[in-house]
Amino acid sequence: MKTKIVATIGPASDSPETMRKMIYAGADVFRLNFSHGTHESFARIIADIHQLNKKLGTHVAILVDLQGPKIRIGDVGEAGRKFKKGEMLLFTVVAENASPDKIWINYADFPKDVRPGETILLDDGKIALKIEETMPEKGEVVAKALGAGVLHSRKGVNLPDTEVSLPSLSDKDKDDLAFILDQQIDWLALSFVRKAADVEELIALMKTYRDKPLLPVIAKIEKPEAVKNIDAIIRVSQGIMVARGDLGVEVPLQNVPVIQKRIVKKCIAGAKPVIIATQMMEGMINSPRPTRAEVNDVANSVIDGADAVMLSGETSIGNYPVETVTTMNKIIKEVEHFEDIYDKQHSPEAKDNPHFISDSVIYSGCNLARASKAKAIVSVASTGYSTAKISSYRPKATIYAFAGNARTLHRMNLLWGVRPLFFDHYMNTDQTIADLMKTLKEANLLRQGDLIVHISNMPIDQPGKSNMIKLALVD
Repeated sequence: MKTKIVATIGPASDSPETMRKMIYAGADVFRLNFSHGTHESFARIIADIHQLNKKLGTHVAILVDLQGPKIRIGDVGEAGRKFKKGEMLLFTVVAENASPDKIWINYADFPKDVRPGETILLDDGKIALKIEETMPEKGEVVAKALGAGVLHSRKGVNLPDTEVSLPSLSDKDKDDLAFILDQQIDWLALSFVRKAADVEELIALMKTYRDKPLLPVIAKIEKPEAVKNIDAIIRVSQGIMVARGDLGVEVPLQNVPVIQKRIVKKCIAGAKPVIIATQMMEGMINSPRPTRAEVNDVANSVIDGADAVMLSGETSIGNYPVETVTTMNKIIKEVEHFEDIYDKQHSPEAKDNPHFISDSVIYSGCNLARASKAKAIVSVASTGYSTAKISSYRPKATIYAFAGNARTLHRMNLLWGVRPLFFDHYMNTDQTIADLMKTLKEANLLRQGDLIVHISNMPIDQPGKSNMIKLALVD
């Protein structure tokens, strides 16, 4: 299977036994959503995942998702706040002023940032209001209901027309980050990214923890500003998540499919892994079978060339977490027979690019694998850069990436088409290539007569840029 599955862990799936079954069903990455849960519970789950990897000989990655500056309303009572179409609702940013007729919102600059005529969307867009009046001196905003409904406590708020001034990292995110950097985590997702500087701020903050690892950052695209700034965000991020939940509220719904396809195409060209997320198989939260539309959604994401497809509530709170992963796996395997998925073409960048030599070698190696119908492309990874670049060409040959570092192996498990394998006894180049071939053959991953392409660096025991291609026949 080339396309990877990201499964969110929650109350429905956080036992070692359920996670083990999900790994066997096809899960490649486990996601922990820091919008829910405690540090104590996350520490236990992380330890369980590492233990499972050791027992099963797998390299399941851990992706942690920071909550980000999520805007919510406060408590409006157990029955909720009923309203009629055209009714005026009053919002306050002063918590002590909250009442049934004055709804608190956790966004201090709300009255300063919004303007009359702009839209407020609540509860995932189910409720729409229009700003009528702002009163910054009182910390209040008046908005008119565009339809009747009931607003329930602590629901999320989206402001598709507003330039939100909230910082990209909340105080909670900073506390969570200090905990996360003490754990063995592989990928870090930043929510509600608006511009490249948001990602750079997170990276700069991680660098202040001098004795801690610098985690690769996945920027979640769920704001219209992020779509506008997507090229710069891709450049500074190590990966992208198309988070269609909030994105589908913040931009017109009909725009989301095209935005998704454009972002996937840009990420492939930039050799950055891209995850498609939210409501992929939402129906399987309560049903053992997906809808036909959900099957098509997963299939189209695979055809687009996404590195991974993600399950959220389906595996975190759903009734069928293992069955959902199994079903998604079946869809992926079937769709990957479609020839149009493979052999994406994008030339190396200009010669002033510091990776020009490595990128050119990888470009040629992937073309050689296609022309020779090689069964495998083999690489030795130090950082995973070359492996990500190989993956971006979406070769039909299986990519076997060897590394002696567990964290590198886990991180590469998110990449399209990559099978990470442990190897740490490097000799000279010829001997190492022979050892790698023997390892693959003994594992029944290759057999006599198969052609393989080696892409590596010389000398092979010194990490550096890829500068060597070798086409070999398995004897």
